[in-house]
Amino acid sequence: MSKEIDLKNYSIRTDLVLDILDKEINNKNIKIDNRIYKDIKTIDVEIENDNNNLKKKKGKYITISYNDVTDKGNRNDLEDVLIKELKSIFSYLNINDNMKCLVIGLGNKNSTPDSLGPKVIDSILVTRYLYEIENIKVDNNYRNVSAFVPGVTGITGIESSDIILGIVDKIKPDFLIVVDALASSSMDRVNKTIQITTSGISPGSGVYNNRGEISFDTMKVPVISIGVPTVIEAFVLVSDTIKYLFKNFSYNKENINKNKLIPVGLKNYINHPDNLTLEEKKKLLGEIGLLEEEDVKELIFEVLTPIGYNMMVTPKEIDFVMEKTSLVIANSINKALHKNFDN
Repeated sequence: MSKEIDLKNYSIRTDLVLDILDKEINNKNIKIDNRIYKDIKTIDVEIENDNNNLKKKKGKYITISYNDVTDKGNRNDLEDVLIKELKSIFSYLNINDNMKCLVIGLGNKNSTPDSLGPKVIDSILVTRYLYEIENIKVDNNYRNVSAFVPGVTGITGIESSDIILGIVDKIKPDFLIVVDALASSSMDRVNKTIQITTSGISPGSGVYNNRGEISFDTMKVPVISIGVPTVIEAFVLVSDTIKYLFKNFSYNKENINKNKLIPVGLKNYINHPDNLTLEEKKKLLGEIGLLEEEDVKELIFEVLTPIGYNMMVTPKEIDFVMEKTSLVIANSINKALHKNFDN
């Protein structure tokens, strides 16, 4: 079997800058800063201009990685980190306490993996109507905030970006916060990552359904996007499984005596290095075992795509995870926007 695979249509669907950064790290126009709080890791990427290897717009890309949003302790820690990072973005964009905010929830509330945006909006504290009432003085600790769910083009027949632009022209917010579900090219990051960016967002970009861009260029006000990857493609799932297969065999080979005393469900080999030789990999998977990781992905993509089996996949516990994740994001936005917010 030849290792040379040329697939013109091959491309991984991902909205995460880290998925691309894993492969492209040498660029003088990119600054990277790592921060760790307890078990939560934050990677701060600043792209200084549009001419970069990542093919991403210039701006800040902050990625927060965590283990389990369903655990209350982890959830509280994640909220603390997200509030801090949101405030750092406010400072980066010179957003002060008097500026009006419009929070937008993108996505389809009827599709659980795509319902993050609408679910977040359900818990956003809106105050704009109070500012519109005459003879009412609003506490300075509460910002002027409005919120809206534009729906999806397949239901409304209108581009979300057009709807949002119309609202922006009417109520004139000073900045936008846009929340949406994303796609990733790694199992490791699904439902375990929050990305905050200042470069805007294109609804549907992760599933090859790019709609109108929502960014400073189109809205003429700063746009902060918050996203969580909730889906991956089937070919990524299969190729990642092969990667973990090698890790598992490598782990078992090096811990053969210890493993006899460890239940199968407690063997944690996820971070174990793949130390198998090419000969061992060939014994496991034949010629496929000799391919590089990227070539394996391309091969599986080539197999699944023509027959329509390269489906978008989401974890079985997505309903519960969306409920908890949306509350974390909503509470963090509320606390970052309103000094006196108390949930």
